[in-house]
Amino acid sequence: MNEKDRRDRRILVLLKKAYPRPKVALDHRTPLEILVATILSAQCTDARVNTVTRGLFRVYRTLKDYARADVRKFEAAIRSTGFYRNKAKNIIAAAGKIIADFGGRVPATMPELLTLPGVARKTANCVLYGAFGRNEGIAVDTHVLRVSRRLGLTRHDDPVKVERDLMQLCVRGEWGRWSLRLIRHGRRVCTARAPQCGTCGVKRLCPSSLVGRVPGRDHNLSAGVSRRKGS
Repeated sequence: MNEKDRRDRRILVLLKKAYPRPKVALDHRTPLEILVATILSAQCTDARVNTVTRGLFRVYRTLKDYARADVRKFEAAIRSTGFYRNKAKNIIAAAGKIIADFGGRVPATMPELLTLPGVARKTANCVLYGAFGRNEGIAVDTHVLRVSRRLGLTRHDDPVKVERDLMQLCVRGEWGRWSLRLIRHGRRVCTARAPQCGTCGVKRLCPSSLVGRVPGRDHNLSAGVSRRKGS
């Protein structure tokens, strides 16, 4: 094991100590609800999504409710999450496809989830771990991309390549929690515009802390993650 590998694994240990039992931030009770919430979370805060879904889930309870939804009313209900037209189209179409192709049950495998409108690897990973406890990969959102680059865990800005790098750092059973830990650290400490390096528990292992504030281009790169096909 080389010096970088030892450093990377030490970062994992420290983040695990800081966030031992991270929870999925999106409120949900069923696989369908976390699928809808995760699609809505693209370019939107989890807090805003939870506010919207609190009312949404009372009105739309089943796949048929979504598949038969009036698109204009649905757009109005989710408008504050941003990109509401595209999100409404994808959620309604995904519900119809689940009914038609998957017997009315949200699929529980990566290949099947990736066939749904609006679903790319990030969303699929969130659903698989949050709904079924399955570790098929690591969900790479804006926080995961930003923090992993700042910590030197990856050199890439392509979410697929970042995911591949992160998956190699820890055992499969930790993949879901590893993503949640990076997200939590990105929200609480390693924020986009003003990282709190002075209070960061992994500061002495972080190459970015040695050069002061992280270049703004990291934020610009991470902001593009969920603008790609689906999320």
